[in-house]
Amino acid sequence: MEREHFRELVHEAVESLPRELLMRVQNVDIVIEWRPTAQDRHQAGIGPGSTLLGLYHGVPLPDRGENYNLVLPDKISIYQGPIESICRTDDEVREQVRTTVLHEIGHYFGIDDDRLHELGMG
Repeated sequence: MEREHFRELVHEAVESLPRELLMRVQNVDIVIEWRPTAQDRHQAGIGPGSTLLGLYHGVPLPDRGENYNLVLPDKISIYQGPIESICRTDDEVREQVRTTVLHEIGHYFGIDDDRLHELGMG
């Protein structure tokens, strides 16, 4: 899939989220990368052979103290290659992108992987 089309799917996924949720997300860049780096995989706690679709880089909202300010934006990486590798159709890519974006925004709000899975968010 062309990068621009994938970028449109990420934008569509973000725009499909409830306004009330989006209004609470501040100072976060969502970027598309082809594959996770070794450092990304280490940060996520996964080894070779495991698939990483996205990663939240930052300090979750509940962990921020009163002195948390003057910081660079948090970052959500969406990994195009791994997403495409597990999907057979463009519709599956679209749905997986939405699930991945929602999952990583969940981490921004301090929700752990187990709870995200319970909520049906990957």
